[in-house]
Amino acid sequence: MLAGRRFSGGEHSSPGSEVFRPETAVMTSVPQVLASPVRPPVERLVLPPLVALSLGHFLVMLDVTVVNVAGPGVRASLGVGAAGLQWVVDGYSTVFAGLLLLGGGLGDRFGHRRLYLAGLGSFAVASAGCAAAPSGAVLVGARFGQGAGAALLVPASFALLRAAYPDGALRARAVGVWGLVSAVAFGAGPAVGGLLVAGLGWRWVFWVNLPVAVLGAVLTCRYVRPSVAGRPGRSGRRGDPAGQLLGVAGLVALVGGVNEAGARGWGSPWVLAAFGVGAVALAGFVRVEWWLERRSAAGRGGRAPLLPPALLRDGRLAAVDVVGLLLSLGYYGMLYVLTLHFQLVRGYGSLGAGLALLPSVGMGLLAAPLSSRLAARYGPYPPMAGALGLGAAGFLGWLVAGPETPYPVLLFALAATGLATPVTVVAATVAVLEAAPSAVAGTASAVFNVSRQVGSSLGVALFGTLTGGLGPVRGLHASALVAAGAFLCGAVLAGRVLRQGRRSRSQSAAS
Repeated sequence: MLAGRRFSGGEHSSPGSEVFRPETAVMTSVPQVLASPVRPPVERLVLPPLVALSLGHFLVMLDVTVVNVAGPGVRASLGVGAAGLQWVVDGYSTVFAGLLLLGGGLGDRFGHRRLYLAGLGSFAVASAGCAAAPSGAVLVGARFGQGAGAALLVPASFALLRAAYPDGALRARAVGVWGLVSAVAFGAGPAVGGLLVAGLGWRWVFWVNLPVAVLGAVLTCRYVRPSVAGRPGRSGRRGDPAGQLLGVAGLVALVGGVNEAGARGWGSPWVLAAFGVGAVALAGFVRVEWWLERRSAAGRGGRAPLLPPALLRDGRLAAVDVVGLLLSLGYYGMLYVLTLHFQLVRGYGSLGAGLALLPSVGMGLLAAPLSSRLAARYGPYPPMAGALGLGAAGFLGWLVAGPETPYPVLLFALAATGLATPVTVVAATVAVLEAAPSAVAGTASAVFNVSRQVGSSLGVALFGTLTGGLGPVRGLHASALVAAGAFLCGAVLAGRVLRQGRRSRSQSAAS
């Protein structure tokens, strides 16, 4: 039975306004906490807030992959064509990525618990719309609604997790559980989808979200403390409508173009136009944010930038964002190709393909708690670099895959990538928690998740193009090489940040 403290009341904010200065923001790191003579007892990790926040993240990650195996049923039931079916799958991630920055900024401004509950409610309503959709157009629109709800709740979940566990060591363990739920949800998506489609029909892929969302909302209202760094009227800072509009337009156009590139081709006029609109909008977004930051620094502006440029000038946060993009490009792109490989090349069917990927999920059960312990002991960057190196080796294991390759030969590739990915995700999340000032925790989380969503869309489109152009087997091998290269680049970047941190500490000690 869940046990914990019940919280009630309105939104709370810290006294005064918190000024974001990364150069002066100091946080107690996880290794520093564990270096103290008294280690926190295990029973202090209060579970109800963690369960409440993990349920929303579970739904978001499950719906990234659970729909992949429902395509044939949707096509037969609603008469959806190939292009419409692609938007049923990719429309969710497009809107999710496009609205993440907005969701993070709204949470920092209006309250993270309020945004988390709004996101859960929106996600549940949109899931019901997907389940009851009478046509392909309605289904695609409802998937957009799911993406919007996910964009609200994910950054808020991150910020609430940080507030619920201020102790560094406890936070690392909480992030381990949070990452475990995410890894299991994402990896189990094809298997869960296959079971639901085979037993109850494709609509139950969406109906199953409703009881989970209701449970998450009830637990959040009961056990999660309202926490917010800023509040309208407290600091006199107004919103950034120009930045919000340009950021959403740029990200939606960019991710939408990447998604369409897999089906239309990278040289398609529609795809090139989307990339052009995205580039112009994002360039305008950067200009607006830079201008607002300069006005704010000079004391001449009342609007706060949606994404403070100083946040990206923090080398640690920028590095973690790039690692998130490379990680998602490699792993999620390969997961898409492997689903096709098991179904089309090896003839496993939708349920069989989902079950064939289960070893990756099994490794995820081990990886997340292992990563939290490693991050607590050594900091986030050593396990991040080591896991990415292991994942690169695992992707190279797919070079032996073919129509007649015995399944046990593929277990190393499945296990290595299944272990490496959640370890990296948890370590990267701890790194963001350590580096991001609390005033912009939701925004920092949103930037990290935007990089992961863009990487996922890019990986699916790129690897889909390789598979279509080279054939299913040669395309798989080429995709594996690209994924291994992406993971190796991420490992080098994590190692570089680690070396810079050690050099800085050595210089500080010498002075």
